[in-house]
Amino acid sequence: MYNKIMVPLDGSELAECVLPHVEALAKGCQAKEVILVRAFVPFRAVNIGGEYVPNEKEITRIDADFKAEAQDYLEKVAERLNLSGIAARWAILTGKPSEILSDFAKADNCDLIIMATHGRSGVSRWVWGSIADRILRSACVPVLMVRAPGCYPGI
Repeated sequence: MYNKIMVPLDGSELAECVLPHVEALAKGCQAKEVILVRAFVPFRAVNIGGEYVPNEKEITRIDADFKAEAQDYLEKVAERLNLSGIAARWAILTGKPSEILSDFAKADNCDLIIMATHGRSGVSRWVWGSIADRILRSACVPVLMVRAPGCYPGI
């Protein structure tokens, strides 16, 4: 049923709470591939009243450092997964996460997105926004949301 499963990760333990679910679903559905994905917004310097602003070379280095860290992280997570013969790969995406993740899932023909959610609601959600909610509403494939451990209703 699900051949290609996309798993957005942000480097946090909360996001990784989906990994046991990914392993179970991938094995149970005899998926062909699991794709671990990390999105990042490129660094943009803003000059606020004479404060130091990094030059283009420094900005390029900051972005390269982030990509290298993201690659190392995704490689380590891929190695930890117990997928018994199911291919695992990773991708680093550049752009606004709530947009680029849905676009990637469609372009890469993913059948399912599995991701964690903080479970925020009310004012907290309004202030912080919800990437998970935006992906749920914009993705053209099924999205499985996994509530993070310690989630409390109404928070």
